[in-house]
Formats: sequence, C-alpha cells, structure tokens
Amino acid sequence: MKALGKRAWAIAEGYLPPYSNADAPDLVSHEAACILNTGDDDAHIELHIFFKDRAPAGPYHIIVPAMRTLHMRFNDLREPEAIPVGTEYASYFESDVPVVIQHTRLDSRQSELALVTTVAFGSD
Repeated sequence: MKALGKRAWAIAEGYLPPYSNADAPDLVSHEAACILNTGDDDAHIELHIFFKDRAPAGPYHIIVPAMRTLHMRFNDLREPEAIPVGTEYASYFESDVPVVIQHTRLDSRQSELALVTTVAFGSD
C-alpha cells in the first residue's frame, strides 16, 4: 500500500480545557492528534510542544505501527512532562515515514459539547 502524507506536521492551535462537565473518558475535555500510517513501515514520530512564554517541551516519542491509526490525546502525554491545562500551545511532529495528521478538540466545559477538527499543516 502507498504511504500517504508528509513527514513534518504542525498544529498551530492547541489548548487543553482545565475542566470538564463529564466524567466518562470519552466525554472528558481533550485534544487529540489522529495519526494515520498507510505505509508498510512503522512511523517513529518526535513531537515538540511550543508555548508563548517558555521553552518548548519534548521531544515526546510516538510510534504508529504500519497500516494503523493512533488517536493520541495530548492530555495523556507524560514524558518528558505533562502539557499544562488552560495553557495555549502549538505542536510540531517529525516522522521518519509519511503520515497524515488530523487535530481534534472536544470541549465539554459546558453541557453543550463542542467538537472541533481540522487537518494539520503538512510539509516535507
């Protein structure tokens, strides 16, 4: 199968809501990078998180197996550090093979949930 996508991706907008109006894991406020690897080789990805008032965090190391998808929640990142909630950030991904990345945010701070999604900016 053909490997689709790019090796470098940026998501300029990021924000982890500091609280949720739901306790169920699927409804907790979160952001995710949905990563698709259509190729025959595993994708080894380094992720860097940028902030407006401090040095970047990372690299975080992510593996997406060949011909698989991964919905990586930014809220779940712990090493080398957790991303602070209520803080604006941006993210930059570098992969050793082409992948496709989509960005999604679920904001459940109100009982009327908000879901936002967009394809990240891909470059080589």
